Amino acid sequence: MRQHTRSTSLNAARRAADLADLEARPEVDVLVVGGGVTGAGVALDTASRGLSTVLVEREDLAFGTSRWSSKLVHGGLRYLAKGQVGIAYESARERDVLMRVTAPHLVRPMPMVIPVHRGTGLARALFVRAGTGMGDLLRILSGTPANVLPGPRILNARQTRRLLPAVRTEGLLGGILSFDGQLVDDARLVVGIARTAAREGARIITRCSADSISADGAVLRDETDGRLLPVRPRAVVNATGVHADALDPRIRLSPSRGTHLVLDGAALGNPGAALTVPLDGSVSRFVFALPQPDGRVFAGLTDEPVDGPAERVPRVPQQDVDFLLEQFNRALATELTRKDVIGSFAGLRPLLHGDGTSADLSREHSVSVAPNGTVTVVGGKLTTYRAMAEEAVDALVRARRLAAGPCRTREVPLVGAAPHGELDALDAPRRLVARYGAEAVDVVAEAGGDPALLTPVVCGITPAELRFGVRHEGALNVADLLERRTRIALVDTDRDLAEAAAKEALAAVG
Repeated sequence: MRQHTRSTSLNAARRAADLADLEARPEVDVLVVGGGVTGAGVALDTASRGLSTVLVEREDLAFGTSRWSSKLVHGGLRYLAKGQVGIAYESARERDVLMRVTAPHLVRPMPMVIPVHRGTGLARALFVRAGTGMGDLLRILSGTPANVLPGPRILNARQTRRLLPAVRTEGLLGGILSFDGQLVDDARLVVGIARTAAREGARIITRCSADSISADGAVLRDETDGRLLPVRPRAVVNATGVHADALDPRIRLSPSRGTHLVLDGAALGNPGAALTVPLDGSVSRFVFALPQPDGRVFAGLTDEPVDGPAERVPRVPQQDVDFLLEQFNRALATELTRKDVIGSFAGLRPLLHGDGTSADLSREHSVSVAPNGTVTVVGGKLTTYRAMAEEAVDALVRARRLAAGPCRTREVPLVGAAPHGELDALDAPRRLVARYGAEAVDVVAEAGGDPALLTPVVCGITPAELRFGVRHEGALNVADLLERRTRIALVDTDRDLAEAAAKEALAAVG
């Protein structure tokens, strides 16, 4: 039965009400387990098709892999280099949906430059240029106009130095410029999808786990007090990423660790484009130094197989740091050292099992139906979350014979989305518009006219944003605010400066 449209606000009061409602009425069409980008995408898809939906997440929205990406919405140059045109086209198509319909407020064009030095190898340069040309063809085929995402071109040495001030000038011939999509924040995307699902009627319940799932139903556990809640879903979706095999033992995963370093932009001369460096000895793998709106640079990434159980928060080994510094220093005039690294993070990709190195494992996703009817969706990447969700929901509708409408997510803008003309006209600081879209005016209103609440604490983040995170974005504690609603905690000293303000926001709203 179609649920009524509800508020987009997620908060402690709504969580309590949703749990009470679920306890009183345990029957539900779809139970989604996992609050990353895939699970949130599934919840939005099912709810917008008219299915009663509950999403549960043991920790917080975007707690796992979905907050540790490169923050790129990309067509996949490496997939083209390996001849995986199907994956690359799907990525280009979904990038178009994000940039023009569902999240134009969160995704913007990012210039990316591959410097070409004498001795780099003419064959490699020609190969990379051909790859960017193929990527631009996929952009055109996916319908993305050049005023949304410009096409590639060749730069001379002077143009290359202007965009990449720290590039090694000795032997510099020029650069290959291309454009891709950059997310203002991957965790913000997940929160936006979840809140949009909530608007469509889904119950989004964090700090709640699936204690057991069987053909007869499921038992949920409220992680805040240990209370058990039996529920009777007609269908279950396992969207737990690297932990998917815990709910579906048939799934074989080979997680891969992707590490990023956090640098001060000044260490790279405050670049105007992403520095892209092909890995030594490879034409299909690259490292990227990606400028961020706050003046930092995220430099990554590794692709290392991980043995043993997946960590809740993966650690960054020193060899990853040294590897990345070595690769970037091949293209820089002044070498980066460990002293330039002010933070780091790592995420685990849920790659489907195969032979060879993790770099050779499939980036495709898999949707399968277990004997007990649970639909597991795993693999893929952040850019294609919507298509993955659509395929998973199509599978569960068929398998469980649910009465559901067609998929609508290609046309459903996320909360805060608006055409760029409308966003430009908003009476709100540009930094807030870039992070919150049309909701920037609501963030300003959170200050209640108090200028102190719009004065940055650190990294440009204001107390009003922290309060907005508690009142509307489901933040329940300090970690939610500093690690996922903002990314302040990526640098320890920044976290220390902002912790008191986060506590104040929780007290003021709670």
